[in-house]
Parts: sequence; structure tokens; C-alpha cells
Amino acid sequence: MNQRNLTLHSSLPKAPEDSDSFIDIDRLIAILMRRIGSIALCVGVTVTLAVIYLLFSTSQYTSMTQILLDDSMTRYAQDATPVANSQQVDMQIASAVEILKSNQLALRVVDAENLQDNSTILDPPASPVGLIKSGIKLLASAVLPGSPPVSEDDARAGRRQKAAALIQQALTVSRVNRSAVLAVSFRSTDKLLAARITKAYATAYLSDQLNANFDATESASVWLQQRLTDLRERSQQAALEAANFKAKNGLTSANGELMSEQQLADLTKQLIVAQSDAASTSARYNQFKQIIDLGPEGAVNNAAISSGQANNSVIQDTRTRYINVSKREQEVTTNFGADHPQAVALRAEKEDLTRQIFQELQQLASNARNEYEVARSREASLRKNIDNLTGKNSEADKSIVQLNDLEQRATALKTLYESYLGKYEEAAQQQSFPIAKARVISEAGVPVSPSSPKRTMTLGLAIVLGLMAGGGLVVFQEFRERFFRVESDVRTILGLKFLGYLPLVGKPPRERKIFRNPSQLAPEPGDPVNDDGATFERIMRVVLEAPRSVFAETLRNAKLASDVMFQGRSDRVIGVVSAMPGEGKSTTAANFAALLASSGKRTLLIDADLRNPGLTRMLKSPPQHGLVEAVLGEIPWAGAVKVDPTTKLAILPVISNDNLMHTSELLASQGMFNLMENARKMFDYIVVDLAPLGPVIDAKAFAPQVDGFLFVTEWGETPTNLVRDVLNAEPQIKSKILGVILNKTDMAELGKFTNFGGTERYRHKYTSYYTEETPKMRETAEADA
Repeated sequence: MNQRNLTLHSSLPKAPEDSDSFIDIDRLIAILMRRIGSIALCVGVTVTLAVIYLLFSTSQYTSMTQILLDDSMTRYAQDATPVANSQQVDMQIASAVEILKSNQLALRVVDAENLQDNSTILDPPASPVGLIKSGIKLLASAVLPGSPPVSEDDARAGRRQKAAALIQQALTVSRVNRSAVLAVSFRSTDKLLAARITKAYATAYLSDQLNANFDATESASVWLQQRLTDLRERSQQAALEAANFKAKNGLTSANGELMSEQQLADLTKQLIVAQSDAASTSARYNQFKQIIDLGPEGAVNNAAISSGQANNSVIQDTRTRYINVSKREQEVTTNFGADHPQAVALRAEKEDLTRQIFQELQQLASNARNEYEVARSREASLRKNIDNLTGKNSEADKSIVQLNDLEQRATALKTLYESYLGKYEEAAQQQSFPIAKARVISEAGVPVSPSSPKRTMTLGLAIVLGLMAGGGLVVFQEFRERFFRVESDVRTILGLKFLGYLPLVGKPPRERKIFRNPSQLAPEPGDPVNDDGATFERIMRVVLEAPRSVFAETLRNAKLASDVMFQGRSDRVIGVVSAMPGEGKSTTAANFAALLASSGKRTLLIDADLRNPGLTRMLKSPPQHGLVEAVLGEIPWAGAVKVDPTTKLAILPVISNDNLMHTSELLASQGMFNLMENARKMFDYIVVDLAPLGPVIDAKAFAPQVDGFLFVTEWGETPTNLVRDVLNAEPQIKSKILGVILNKTDMAELGKFTNFGGTERYRHKYTSYYTEETPKMRETAEADA
């Protein structure tokens, strides 16, 4: 079925989007099936281009050899070198790659194989692009002045450089994975030549390594020999100058040091010991002095004498007696009072012990002061001796500095000479070593099949590129897809009821490949003529000639919607509108009115599109009077009505009048209101074909007299944003819309625009319920084709 069950509401809420899935797989599959033709076209184009490329391209053959960079090859002639890190290894391999690609090595290969006269290298078979380039160069050479003639030697040198440049372009050098192996390959149209040049490259590289080692060691040996002669003479001269200076200044030494330096070192050690003793005695004297300054009582109570000091036992014994007497004196005073004779005797003994301790501390302080004075005198004497000795050695120090400088220079020159001597001997040994640090591990063979063009890869790549281009084209087409296609578009975008599809019927005689609306069918001989001699076109009878078609079923659904909405009303005015001209609203209005009339309802069809009266143009005989004259009161409105004798449908046409400027005012006038009131009394249904919405305001002016609207939009042609904006701008019309009809629908393509599960995909299940065309209509379509 093409319609949903009707409800009592004129609009539907928008369907909620599926927020559970990030990608709508059903929609993607539907898009692919819908656009499979575009994808197939792109794939076909790219595959065709690939086939053309394969047919005109020249076969290339590639020969390859592998070279191992092995430092262990020279382990018998060189000392073991430290293991290089990964960065150093990568740098060595990258350097080897650049050597193989260099112009110098290419020139060696050219000379070794005599390639400067090889036509395959200098003039290879040209590709289509190469032929075009050659033609352009030929034309340019014919127009531009010619170059001056060159000598044979210059021409040969030019061919040599050209051959080297061409083989450099055809050479490929790459590292095999993360190993120390280099893959050297050369491509050419001649398989034997490719193998020969590849072998020549390997040989030239190994020879280059040997020659480079020999040249480097030879140059190093010559230079080292010159440096050794100079260093030997300079080292001997520096040693002689140091010996003469030492003898001249009398710089005698013992155990490798001068005598004055040894004396100064001994006195310095003694001075350090004297300074330590002076500091120790000074600290002890200051300690005793601080205790004595406290007085007898303070000295006894606060004195702290270390166990290592002299007479410590006497002070300690006396202090112990003092403490015991103090305790006894305190106990007696507490028990018997301070005047007790024993307490008085103990206090006297306590004072005597205090005097003894203080005298002993004074004696210790005097001894410490004497020791401090002695230590200071010894320190001053040592310092004086050191100053005297330092003054005497000042001149000797200057001589020692000069002597050290001479000896260091002599030692440096001797060390440098020995180092260069070792390098010279090593270079002399390596100069004749005939082994390079590389070897060939895979000989170049003659290729058995061409390496390019790769037919399978080319065709596969063409298919992939075609699919990518097709995908881009599909994305572009889907991005431009902003039209109404299926029922869900109407409900989600407009929020209105969907009434069904009006399909395309037949083909136009001048546009064989474009389907058209039934409105494009021409009248046939034998069409019924009314009493006034006005013949109605077949377009008004499509719904009658194909009563079981989808076309008729959609209009029945529209009738059902109006019956449900206006249940209980005896007269109903239904306006048919669209957003843009040419969407088939006049066709829809005529067939809808014919359907109502054929069901026995008194139906009046009014052509109210005063600026573009499409319904009136369907009449074979143009009318003499119409809607405008009836509204203006020039004639009775019933006199302008035409009646179809077959369906008994009454139609009120309109005569086109270019001088009629204010059509909206005419439709909103009192005369139009009176005409509609009279028509309501005589007819059950009044179908009004109105002008399109948008900048034309005729439909807005007539809207108050309309009970409900049928909105017609063209399938796949009218932009959704345009329709939505037009309806949102006219809420008084949108609120009265009974439903939306998609006109000029291509029923064969309809199922491609819906997801799996959409009703449009299952139309073929209802073929037994529909008859798309009457035999007469089908014959007309075949005749037009």
C-alpha cells in the first residue's frame, strides 16, 4: 500500500531520529543500491582508461642484484673497531645508496658497457605521452632558430652524459628491510640489456670501493710521511732546549722534585701542626677563663671540666665532697634549723671546699695560658721561616715555570710523533689490501616477464579508483538530494500527513527518455463533448480509465481524509496548492474532482489560478466567460459553468486576462464570497485550483473560504527546504492542510529511496490490487515511444 491509516489530526509529529546507532547501515545500503549505476559508471570509466593505458604502454623489464655491506671482510687487515650504533649503520647504508645513485658511478657504467652509442638507452620506445612531447619539441625546433653545430668530441661527451642521466633515472636502489643488503635494480625495454647494466653496476661499485680505499690510504701515507719528518725534528729540538735551560739555571732535584720545594713542604706541614696546637690551647684557656669569671660559687656550680684535662681527679674529688656536704647541710638545716652547730660547721666546710675548687681552677687557667703562648710563638717562628724560604725561591719558581713549559712541549711533540708513526705504519699495510667492504650475494639475472605495466595491479587499482570516484560522486549526489522522495520525508520534514504517490504515466513524444505526468497526455478522437461543444482532455479521466491504479488509490485516500476531517458537513471547499509552478496541482485537482463526481457527489471544479489557468487550457474549446466575469457580476456564475457529460463534473473556467492586475483582491472580494456561498448550496464538494504559494499571494487571499487544502509537490524535483519555508511562512494555510501528495513519481525508482522495511520496497507485493494503466493508455504510451 502507498498510504498510511488516517487519523483525525491534520499533521503528524516528526519521527524521532534513531540515536542508538552511530551509522545507519540500512540507509547506507539503500544509497548504494540507488546509486549503483553511478558507481558502475565510474568503475567502467577507470577500467577503460586502464585498458587503454595497458594497450599503448611499452613493456619494461627489471633485473636486480643484491649487495651486502660487510665490514668483516677487512677484519684480517685492520684492528677490531668498536660496534657501531644503529644511527651510524643507517648513515653508512644511506651513503652507499647515494654512491650507487651518483653520476660518477653512472659514467663508469656507461664507459664500461659503451652505452653512449646504445640506441635502446638513448632512444627508447616512446609512450603516448612521450610522442606528444616529441611532437611539441619538433614544432618548437622548427619555429625557434637552430643551435650552432658542435664537434664530434662534444657530441660524444653529450651522448655520454645523456646516457648516464637516463640510466640514473631507470636505476632503483633500496635497502632490504632493516638489513645491510642493498637491492640494485635496473629497468629497460630490453631484458638482456637490463641484466647487463645491473651486473655492471655491481662490478663498478665494488671497484669504486677498492679504488677509494687505495687512493685514500696512498694519500694518507704521503701526508703522514711528511708530517713524521717534521715532528721528529721538532720533538728533538724541544727536548734539547729543556735540558739546556735546566742546566743553565741550576735546577737540581731529588726524587723528581727541587730541594727548595721539599723544604717548603716540610715547613708547611709543621706549620699546620703548630696552628692546630695553638687552636687547641686557646680553646682550653678560654674555657677556664669563662669558668673563673663566674666567681667561686658560680665556678663550683657551673664548671664542666673534660676528663682528658690535667688535675681533673683533684677537682672531681673536691667537687664530690662539696656535693655531699651540701646535701648534709641541707638535711640538718631542714631537721634542726640553720643555727644548729652542725649546720654551721657544714657551711664552713662547704665554703672551704669552694675556695679549694676555685684555686684549682685558677691554677689550670694559668697553665693553659702558658701553653697557648708557647704554641703561638712556635707558629710565628714557622711562619717566618716559610716566608723567608718563599722569598728565596721566587726566582727559582719563575725558572721552574719556564722549564715545565719546555718539558711539556717536548713531551707533546714526542707523543704526537709516536701517534703519527703508528698511523703511517697502519696505512702502509692497508694500502695493498685488495678486499672491499662489500660483496655481491645475488647475481643479476635475465628477467623472464615484464615488470611494468603490471596488468593485474593496474586493473585492480583502476577498480579501486573507480570505486573511490564513484563513492565521491555518490556523496555529491546525495549531498544534492534535497527533494521529497518517500513518505518518511514528508512526515519528518513537514510534520504533515502523507496521502500517497501520483505516478508517471506514458512518455512525451519529443522527450523519449523522460517520464512525464498524465497531464501531458494529448486528447484522442472520440473524447466526449459537452452540450456547449467543449471537449475535456483525457487527463481529467485518468482516475476513471484506471480506477484500480495507484493514481486513483492516492486520490481516494485524499477523499477519505477530507471525509474524516469534515464528517457531518454537507458542503466542503477543498483547495489544491503547490509551492512552485509546474508541479501538477491542476492535474491533481482535475482528477480529484472527477473522482468525487464519479462517486455521485455534486462536484464543482473552479480554476482559481487567475494568472496561469491550467485547468482552463485543458478545454479544447476556449470558454467565452469565466470566473472573473462571474465575480464582477457581468454574468451569472452558473452561465459560465461547463459540465462533463461523462462524469457530470461541473467546471468553472477562467479567461486569461493580462490586464487583470489585482488577482488577490478579486479572490478576496465580496463577489467571490457570494459566488462561493451560492456554490456551497448547490454542490457537495468544491475543488479549487489555486495559484502556487510563495511570492504569489492569491492562495493566501482565498484561504479563509477554504475548509481544507491538498498540498501537491513534485517527486524528486521540489527542494524540501523551499516547501518547509513556504508552509512555515503561511501558518493559516498549513493548519488546514489535509495531507501531502507526491506527484510525478517514478514508481520504478521509488523503492530505491527507502530503507529496508519501508513500505515503498514492498509495492510489488500488491500488484494484484493495482492496475497501473488501462489498455488504451498503454497503447498510447507505446505509440509515443
